[in-house]
Amino acid sequence: MRALKSPTIVLVAASLIAACATVDSGTEEARELAADALPEINQDWSMLQSEIVGEPVGWIAAFNDPVLEQLVQEAQDNNRDLASAAANVERSRALAGLASAALSPQVSAGLGAEGSGIVDGNDQSDMTLGVEGSWEVDLWGRLRSGEESAARSFEAVEADFLFSQYSIAAAVANAYFLAVEADLQLSLTTSIVDALSETDKIVQVRFENGMGNAQDAALSESDLANARNDLIELEGAKRDALRSLELLLGRYPAADIELRTDLPDVPAPPPVGIPSDILERRPDLISAERRIAAALKDVDEARAAKLPSLTLTGSFGGSSDDLSNILDPTNLAWSAASSLLAPILDGGARDREIEIAQADVQAAVADYAQAALNAFSDVESALDQEVILRRREAELKVSAERAQEALRIANLRYTEGETGLIDVLDIQTRVSSAESDLITVQRSQLSERVNLNLALGGAWQ
Repeated sequence: MRALKSPTIVLVAASLIAACATVDSGTEEARELAADALPEINQDWSMLQSEIVGEPVGWIAAFNDPVLEQLVQEAQDNNRDLASAAANVERSRALAGLASAALSPQVSAGLGAEGSGIVDGNDQSDMTLGVEGSWEVDLWGRLRSGEESAARSFEAVEADFLFSQYSIAAAVANAYFLAVEADLQLSLTTSIVDALSETDKIVQVRFENGMGNAQDAALSESDLANARNDLIELEGAKRDALRSLELLLGRYPAADIELRTDLPDVPAPPPVGIPSDILERRPDLISAERRIAAALKDVDEARAAKLPSLTLTGSFGGSSDDLSNILDPTNLAWSAASSLLAPILDGGARDREIEIAQADVQAAVADYAQAALNAFSDVESALDQEVILRRREAELKVSAERAQEALRIANLRYTEGETGLIDVLDIQTRVSSAESDLITVQRSQLSERVNLNLALGGAWQ
């Protein structure tokens, strides 16, 4: 036993020094591979006229809507997909702990009893009590690489969970704004039905008094029926929007949520920084980079598996026919052994394991590069849409205002018999279309602001 003690300490110390020296090497190499996989990154966002520095934080509160904040928090607490992602984090944490446990000695204790004899003769019983231990010395860092791989994978899963939280917050906000828009569209259509009902009454009175014609009467009734059809469709759309929101909240989809009656104002633009900022900020990109680091450690583990492994084993215990004497020194025994096992022939299996691990690295690098490009595109598209939607809103406001004025004049002229009903109904259609489009654009501006914050990797809280 003493003869093994000194060489073992030397070997263990050497393996620990080597492991410590390479703890950060995988992470640094992963960052270098990730950076090399990207094309040249612009210093500024192409769709941004002026640079806005900082980090978008607390963007849900920026909408200044307590109901929205409450619903987002409810989703964080009750969303089933998020609960599944949280369980996945705990699973990954346990796997990392399992990989770490492989570095420690494994010790077990046992107590046993055995009896034997003949039917008409004496019997005999023996009892044993002992402790056994084994430890694989991590000579080449194979176990340490496995531990590092599991740790990086755990960090990746943690980042995925964080991005899931951000995504759920964004999904709730977008579903909330859609539900409010559905209610506004419903109110608009209700007012259109009321207006068409009044027009229809006038048309029918004129027709009955011989001042109108059958064509106008039929056309008025047709437009009123179409508007009522739109109203029924929008009532269903509102219920669908509410159910979608309830599912995100983890509620039963009963289409029974009290919402505000108007859309909130679009908050000020968030700080977007420069394109390279999101590489360090977006949780999904952090996750992709950690997966490169984990794959690199898998390569190290596969390479180390080709080298000899050293295992130390030992046992200590006693055996006696009486439990009270089992720890008597005369009944105690110990043993110690070491084994060095080196692979010789494996049909190329270990080489293939290395190739598989290397291919996983290449795939992880490619996945990271694509995720980064998608992230840049998300931000550029959101910035572009903000400009487009702002300009559209301005034009639609003019369109709605002028259409309302034209409708007022058309109604007066129709009452005086100076124009036909078709002109009035045509202008009414223009008014409703412009006002409906304006509501949609205003809601889209809110959704794009949500999407921009999510694309930038900002925390919702």
